[in-house]
Amino acid sequence: MTVHFIGAGPGAADLVTVRGRDLIAASPVCLYAGALVPTELLDHCPPGARKVDTANLTLDQIIDELATAHTAGLDVARLHSGDPSVFSAMAEQMRRLDALEIPYDVTPGVPAYAAAAATLGRELTVPEVGQTVVLTRISGSASAMPTGEDLATLGASRATIVLHLAVQQIDRVVEELVPNYGADCPVAVVARASREDEAVVRGTLADIAEQVKAAGVRRTAVIIVGKVLSATAFRDSQLYSAARAR
Repeated sequence: MTVHFIGAGPGAADLVTVRGRDLIAASPVCLYAGALVPTELLDHCPPGARKVDTANLTLDQIIDELATAHTAGLDVARLHSGDPSVFSAMAEQMRRLDALEIPYDVTPGVPAYAAAAATLGRELTVPEVGQTVVLTRISGSASAMPTGEDLATLGASRATIVLHLAVQQIDRVVEELVPNYGADCPVAVVARASREDEAVVRGTLADIAEQVKAAGVRRTAVIIVGKVLSATAFRDSQLYSAARAR
């Protein structure tokens, strides 16, 4: 058997990959991350499949489910929201599976920041405006941030910053970014990207906090900060230039 870690995408059920869908359909056991994974994806499970919502389970309980499936020789579709390579808590599960000698593989998914950029109709890497994207969060109830990965340090580059798991501390985000980016730097907050109840808040570091509070955005949101959000007067990419050597 194999535990298939599958990126379920940002929220819209049709943004799962074909490979991910087919693995769900072939797995007699499916563990999924509660409200973060669209329930429509469970319709792809085979008849009689065991479906387990992991939202209220501990890591030990999740591993017990995977170990039980391993003993029974049953493949598992382990669904994570977005793409499991970032902020998915997949690493500690794989560490436990390694210790138990339970095989696994990973199928990527559409990350939340990509869905947010699509909603905004923006490319996050614009020629001579921004060519670097920093994916990060801030310290809070989760694990502490490593030394040197605070917003003041990361913001010194003035690269485009994408913040996950931070909208509840929007005031702190603004306070730590303004010194490097300036109060007039454009910001967009996309909540529940790609879902029917998607919400978008646009502004600058000067006014985004109040706008977010007024909109009632409290969770499942991505914050994007950087000049690429408003860039219009930029040179064309060399990718399609007639002068580029072919």
